[in-house]
Amino acid sequence: MSNLPQTGRVEWIGVRPARGETMRTLDSVRIEIGTGLVGDRFKGRASSARQVTLIQYEHLQVIAGCLHRKSVQPEILRRNIVVSGINLLALKNKHFQLGEAVLEFRGLCHPCSKIELALGEGGYNAMRGHGGIVASVIQAGKVDLLDRVVSLGDVTDC
Repeated sequence: MSNLPQTGRVEWIGVRPARGETMRTLDSVRIEIGTGLVGDRFKGRASSARQVTLIQYEHLQVIAGCLHRKSVQPEILRRNIVVSGINLLALKNKHFQLGEAVLEFRGLCHPCSKIELALGEGGYNAMRGHGGIVASVIQAGKVDLLDRVVSLGDVTDC
């Protein structure tokens, strides 16, 4: 169960500069301990579990399918980073690296009622089980598009 030989890849990066604003798509970002992505509106505590939000690229098509659409753009889903090629749920209780940054899986990122406005009627239920994860920052660093996503092992091993 703890063996995770797959590596993923960063497919999309986005920040929301302020409440109510649309996401801004980036080619790279600096992730800081306690504050998450530079330029994002997150202003939580350093101990917050929700410093960075991630979603699987493969789930974008599932969400679109549940809504009878051809596609769903990542900026609509209000997550910071989209990754492909690795099961985000398999990172539970693990540290993982994206580019230079190291994150810790802290829980599931459930959709909120605002997603119904963004995706339309049924958006909340289309996204249930596919909302991604939340993570806290263990090591600051730069993350670029196409950077590898790699498990570093169980939290207790790091």
